[in-house]
Amino acid sequence: MSDLQELGLQLAPMTAADVGEVCALEASVFPFPWSRGNFIDSLNSGYDCWTVRDGEGALAGYYLLMYALDEAHLLDVAVAANRQRQGLGRRLLDVLAARARSQGMTSILLEVRPSNERALDVYRRHGYVHIGRRKGYYPAGAAGREDAIVMRLDL
Repeated sequence: MSDLQELGLQLAPMTAADVGEVCALEASVFPFPWSRGNFIDSLNSGYDCWTVRDGEGALAGYYLLMYALDEAHLLDVAVAANRQRQGLGRRLLDVLAARARSQGMTSILLEVRPSNERALDVYRRHGYVHIGRRKGYYPAGAAGREDAIVMRLDL
């Protein structure tokens, strides 16, 4: 039994039919959410997109990976607010790392806002290391732009 199944959760490939719910979850947990078009474009580009649902079918989380040569790029990962601080984020990171490894990837890259301290802590505890910074990467409302911290996990 997988870690997700132990929590009563099911992993499934994301489809266009999921995008409305995915967008709603995204908007509920991120101050500057991806658009519907971002998710549709990711699906149409063949990125590795997955949802996690509970036994009643409610969306608990999702992730999107893009592969290039031997490196995966974690484009987006989110856990529903009512599922946070229960280990689901950590388990999703385990699942997506195993998935990337199964696709022949040797590392995973991601960007994260410096202001997203909870995510930074989760990534660090999971073995991701800070390898750089992208200046002005994220929109930040009245503050203008926010840098991105670039992190990598060697698989």
